[in-house]
Amino acid sequence: MENAAQYSLEDGSQHGEAQGPRLVLSGTLTLAAIAPFERALRGVTGPIAVIDLAQVDEMDTVGAWVVCRLAREHDAEITGASEAAERLLGAVRGIDAGSGIRAPRLPVFKRVPVELGEKVFAARSGLYGVVGFFGQILIGGASLIRHPSRFPGRALVHQMELVGVTALPIIGLMSFLIGIVIAQQGSVQLQQFGAESLTVNLVGRITLRELGVLMTAIMVAGRSGSAFAAQLGTMKLTEEIDAMRTIGISPIEVLVIPRILAATFMMVLLGFYASVMAIVGGAVVGDLTLGIPFWTFLERIHDVVPEYDLWVGLIKAPVFGLIVALAGCYNGLQVRGNSEEVGRRTTMAVVSAIFAVIVIDAFFAVFFTEIGWG
Repeated sequence: MENAAQYSLEDGSQHGEAQGPRLVLSGTLTLAAIAPFERALRGVTGPIAVIDLAQVDEMDTVGAWVVCRLAREHDAEITGASEAAERLLGAVRGIDAGSGIRAPRLPVFKRVPVELGEKVFAARSGLYGVVGFFGQILIGGASLIRHPSRFPGRALVHQMELVGVTALPIIGLMSFLIGIVIAQQGSVQLQQFGAESLTVNLVGRITLRELGVLMTAIMVAGRSGSAFAAQLGTMKLTEEIDAMRTIGISPIEVLVIPRILAATFMMVLLGFYASVMAIVGGAVVGDLTLGIPFWTFLERIHDVVPEYDLWVGLIKAPVFGLIVALAGCYNGLQVRGNSEEVGRRTTMAVVSAIFAVIVIDAFFAVFFTEIGWG
């Protein structure tokens, strides 16, 4: 190509200059012709004092960037540039100059209190939001009581099926295996004291009182709580909830209350079901490894487990279900902006629900011990 980019290295003394060698560029310095030229320039060694652009016919942004980089590497001065070339050089000068691109950060002794304050402020805002959301639920519930014909019965039945009926296989299997583990590990430890017969007491009390309802609540949080957050978050993102408000339908009454009632009611049944399946799992281990017949194991459960252990689990179950449903629905309705927020809020719903369930379970343990149901 006649106008291809070329270069020549001249002695500065030929032009009356004493500062050093002079690199003369000529031709077209554009994206279409710059690749072989740029590779050829890598072979230029030694110092360069001046880069002369007087013979350059045309230059674009890529050519200007190559020239500026060459000048920076050799600490050379650029001369002979036309007015248009000078504007391009000014625009790209400083790019890729090795300067820091990270945002300035405060010192640690300032950054830690600032971030801590932001977390406290966010927690306060979240607490206000939860209280306001609970108030909206109370108002919506009162409105449904005044107007029973508006109660979404079909939605409630549908959510009870999703939360309860479809969860029976996974919760049953999980509880059965937990019962097996408790019986097997407990019997191993109790055999050291010749008290392996107390495995019945261990399995019965710990499943009816604690693990049955607690593991069910964790499973419901991961299964139904996340579904609540994802469903409501997607509806919020696609403006379906705004459309419902526009036509006079309350999202709290139609979407939130059925989910909360379904999770609260079904947790009682699921918690009892999980405890029964765990006891059955323990009875299987007792029959196979401890020499305790299956039906004898189940009969002894009735003798050694106090009745109040069953009531402890049944009292905690609806509270756990309420917490899981509130966390899922609240986080779902807090979705803003983009689809990434749906995933973030779904994760927050599951984590906050499990954390709250464990904390409340600790308070329940202390409370029931104080009233003599220890």
